[in-house]
Amino acid sequence: MENNKRLSSQELLQLIYAKMKEGYTSFEITASGQHNIGGPLWSEDGTPLCFELKNPGQRAGSMGMPNTKIVIEGSAPADVGWLNSGAEIILKGDGGDTTAHCAASGKVYVGGRVGTRSGALMKHDPKYPAPEFWVLKNTGSFSFEFMGGGTAVVCGVDCEGMESILGSRSCVGMVGGTIYVRGAVSGLSEDVYLVELDDSDAAFLKNGLQDFLAKIERLELLDMLSDFSQWKKIVAKTFEERKSNHLIPMKDFRLNNWEKENKGGIFSDVYEDDFKVYSIVNKGDHRLRYPSWENYTQSAPCESHCPIGIPTQKRINLIKNDKIKEALELMLDYTPFPACVCGNLCPNLCMEECNRGYVDEPIKFDALGMMSRDVKIGPFSSTKNSSVAVIGGGVAGLSAAWRLKKDGYSVTVFDDDKEIGGKLRQVIPSERLSKECLDAEIERVKNSGIDFVLNTKLTDTLFDEITSKYDAVIIACGAHNPVVIPFEGHEKLVKGLEFLKAVKNNQKPEIGKKVVVIGAGNAAMDVIIEAYNCGAQKVTAIDIQKPAAFDKEINHVKAKGAEILYPCFTEKVTEQGVVLKDGTVLEADTVIISIGDRPKLDFVPSSWLDERGMLKLNKFKQTENKKVFAAGDVIKQGLFTNAIADGNKAAKNVENLLEGKELDTFDTAPQLPRDRVKTEYYQGLSAMKVQEIDAWDEKERCLSCGLCRDCEFCLQACPEQAISKFVDINGNTVYTSNEERCIGCGICAGVCPCGIWTMKDNFENIDDLASI
Repeated sequence: MENNKRLSSQELLQLIYAKMKEGYTSFEITASGQHNIGGPLWSEDGTPLCFELKNPGQRAGSMGMPNTKIVIEGSAPADVGWLNSGAEIILKGDGGDTTAHCAASGKVYVGGRVGTRSGALMKHDPKYPAPEFWVLKNTGSFSFEFMGGGTAVVCGVDCEGMESILGSRSCVGMVGGTIYVRGAVSGLSEDVYLVELDDSDAAFLKNGLQDFLAKIERLELLDMLSDFSQWKKIVAKTFEERKSNHLIPMKDFRLNNWEKENKGGIFSDVYEDDFKVYSIVNKGDHRLRYPSWENYTQSAPCESHCPIGIPTQKRINLIKNDKIKEALELMLDYTPFPACVCGNLCPNLCMEECNRGYVDEPIKFDALGMMSRDVKIGPFSSTKNSSVAVIGGGVAGLSAAWRLKKDGYSVTVFDDDKEIGGKLRQVIPSERLSKECLDAEIERVKNSGIDFVLNTKLTDTLFDEITSKYDAVIIACGAHNPVVIPFEGHEKLVKGLEFLKAVKNNQKPEIGKKVVVIGAGNAAMDVIIEAYNCGAQKVTAIDIQKPAAFDKEINHVKAKGAEILYPCFTEKVTEQGVVLKDGTVLEADTVIISIGDRPKLDFVPSSWLDERGMLKLNKFKQTENKKVFAAGDVIKQGLFTNAIADGNKAAKNVENLLEGKELDTFDTAPQLPRDRVKTEYYQGLSAMKVQEIDAWDEKERCLSCGLCRDCEFCLQACPEQAISKFVDINGNTVYTSNEERCIGCGICAGVCPCGIWTMKDNFENIDDLASI
């Protein structure tokens, strides 16, 4: 009241808000039936709020938040604690209908009775503490219907002689949670069991009763209520237990129930039953929609964003089904370098798009790659009559050669270095890629059955001999000619690629204490790392634009002390260092340029090159000679994964060419829309917990986007039992929908966690029927 005038509910709430802004956290309110007092409110600094109420209206404490305590003297009308989200609510008298209805967290204590549908739709999200609902006496009818979680306690005080302390038809549709009852209970739903307490139940009640009775000021009842032989527990049946109660066939229902009293049923006096059954729900061609099981017709985000197209969801599914050997070898169908590249050097674009990241953290694809490091396969026999030459023993060339050799072709790799591996071996710092890892995967390639011609400089004469001798040729010689901008003093520059090769060749170039690196891409980050390894104390990288290097590489060099500046425009290089166009001088003992490399193509006919000196290629990456393809950095510089992908594509098109098939442009499958994957099924973990998970256990976190995990959710959820599954001749599990039973409701698509089932419009069939 204010000036003898009753405040409206809104005015009272606004007054509470105003006082909270002034810093008040404790309120004594003598209400006049105002609604919604006590929730949802919270203090910005987390200070607990306390409300002492008299005479509240409906929904006292509704949507109450954590750190809120509400004490109600006397009784209260309906909806006390409705949708409680964490508040502690103490009602010292009786509660009206729907007390604690839809409670999701927090605690509601009632010192009397509560009305109908109290405790209905209680639920528990594992991310938050489970709700608790304590009642001293009894509940009204329909209590705890559709309860899904949490704990309720009904003490049955002063209820002697009652037929049921839960009223009639309680617990209908209950699927979760626990209800402790003391006193007579009857008329329970068939969805639940009434069972005896075990030791853990008694311990819960023993701990909770004293707190409950103290809050409602009835501690004198503790000894009486502590006789746990008087208590029982109500729990929901499992889905499997409920499923065993099959629906009664319509014919049996009609004969045994409908016509039990009178032939023709309760309407027999006004209508004569013709005993025909007419469906009111359309099936078959009459449906507006029909389900389609589209298993692996769209790519998962990880697969879609991986340049190689590695189907990690398939790999994890194999692990889940204990097909470990197949899972590890699956990687080798796509790359000979699962550990070197996927496990170490790749920026893991797959992780950036992983749908698991919307639950907690992306799947650890890099750790999965490392798992295939020591897999032994090969040598592979030559089962085809054709032979293929690969120019270049780097990542692209070896990937192409690996793919062709696995498919049965005779393959020879030519390289001018004494060892295969290309830039993997020649330039990558050992702290980014260990020698042990590289050696293991190079050895596997060597043992595959590929022939190697090394230490051989490729001339135009030798190239002509190769193209004449072999049935197909892949040029994958990489890019080993560093780009240098001819500004003043450019002759003083050290070329980044040559510097990295020297370091990896166990040389230690004298570079002084101060180094400036022109360029800030991924290769420049490797230059910075090796500059520090060669004794530099201060390294500065400059670029004309935002650095192209990935964050992981940038953070790595910054942790060593490197500074990255942009935009910076070089005017000239002097004995003092780098002079920028704005006059700034960056002092340096050595200036290294690392802005990219170009291929050396002096061995191919000049007619094969464009005005920039690059290969002229068609959409299939063929040269003027259609049996000569290109792959990797010789086309365009990119990631190692791009080089592997190029090698695979070139190998596949060589196979197509030699087998007389059409060449492929390798259009990728569309990506599965993110909203088709049901992330709601999964409980998120903390980043620390995810970090502790072993790579083998990632099978429990993968959402299997677009690939059926055989969970049978659709099979169990279909109301018409229209879905069935079988194993095809290839041993694959297949789900199908019977159109004579299916009503097109879409439940299968709604429950599918992986986005496999989708609903299609059936308008064409309906239009055809309409025209008949």
